[in-house]
Amino acid sequence: MTASGSVVASVRTFAANIVNGLVVVTHSSFALLGLAVAFVAIALTARPDLRHSGEEQLRGWLQSRQPVNTKTAQAAEVATQPVSAPATPRPAAATPRPIAINPQQLPREQAAVAYWLSKKYRVAPEPVAALVTEAYELGRSAKLDPTLILAIVAIESSFNPFAQSSVGAQGLMQVMTRVHTDKYEDVGGHLAAFNPLTNLRVGVQVLQECISRAGSLEGGLRYYVGAANLPHDGGYAAKVLAEHFRLRQVAGGRAASPAPAPAKPVLSTKAPADAAPATPSAALPPTADKVAMLAGA
Repeated sequence: MTASGSVVASVRTFAANIVNGLVVVTHSSFALLGLAVAFVAIALTARPDLRHSGEEQLRGWLQSRQPVNTKTAQAAEVATQPVSAPATPRPAAATPRPIAINPQQLPREQAAVAYWLSKKYRVAPEPVAALVTEAYELGRSAKLDPTLILAIVAIESSFNPFAQSSVGAQGLMQVMTRVHTDKYEDVGGHLAAFNPLTNLRVGVQVLQECISRAGSLEGGLRYYVGAANLPHDGGYAAKVLAEHFRLRQVAGGRAASPAPAPAKPVLSTKAPADAAPATPSAALPPTADKVAMLAGA
């Protein structure tokens, strides 16, 4: 055998001895562990008090560890969650206004206007008081005289919230609902035209647009009634301004000038049965109405 062969043989023998030693030690360790387990089992069987004591200590250790683990897990879960922006609070819904108010609760000027309109147009003072209050608030925001708004209501519908013309003008201010559908989208749709307060608000928007388009109050009234492109408006603007003047007198604490019983204008929804017919020279053509606004007014 050569020298190199002797070395290889020696290494193999040494490795085999190490492996055999590890096997023996491992077997011995398992044997010792088995003996220890057997000894503990025998001791616990022989001494129940030791078993109970050990169980109590183990249970206490597990319970003391559980909250820590739970809190750690919760903290880890919160830490891993994406940070979201705080929710934007929704604006509170606007409180609907009452459609009737005791006129005695109004300021003196508004109460005087409400009672005067109630008596002249033979309508209950409570809903008129609500309309007067709304007209004054709309007038402040739209920079319009509130008595002008009420004068248009008087001439257009005589404070009948369910009035409707043959061409589709509806409600207190006889708004052409099918023309101004966009203004009713956020207030419940076209049927809201018969809600008196809603119709009043939409009518004021239309009136603002008409006055801005015409550049004057009289011209705006002609646009409003649909007579901007016609030779005359059938006396509509004059009737509105006359009623406006009387309401300003009432609001100022003065007795309104005498006026005939309310009669509907030529362009209004309905004319009283006892109203005198207009002469051909003062009346509009049969087709003239607010619908003229669609024909390039």
